[in-house]
Amino acid sequence: MPVPTTEQQRSVKFLTFMRAAIALQTAAIFFQAATAGLLLSSQHGEALHGAGARVMYAATMLYVLTAILLWRPGGGSPVPILYSVGFLALASVQVVLGIAHEATLHVPLGVLMFGLSVLQLGRLQTVRRARADAAA
Repeated sequence: MPVPTTEQQRSVKFLTFMRAAIALQTAAIFFQAATAGLLLSSQHGEALHGAGARVMYAATMLYVLTAILLWRPGGGSPVPILYSVGFLALASVQVVLGIAHEATLHVPLGVLMFGLSVLQLGRLQTVRRARADAAA
């Protein structure tokens, strides 16, 4: 049984950290969907939706940071950086549309972002399983 190198151990740590960042991002987007209904029906909905937007945006920036950290010291692929920066761009558009109260574009973009986030989280689970199979 081969012993993992320090670089492989570091890569696994950053991959776990990235998985956590994407899980947080996905949960924050799901929270946004829940608070969108509150936004329309109660006076507290706006505060919750605004707080959720800040958490979602921070989670997306954390995703970018973890993608960079996975690539740079671990020598991984730079492709996750492109995904994370693209997602940050979508989040930025989402914030602008929300501030402008453009619900006709804001809501479908939120659904798209949730789907993409779940898809990326699923891809990372596949990467973990493939690495575990390769190590065995």
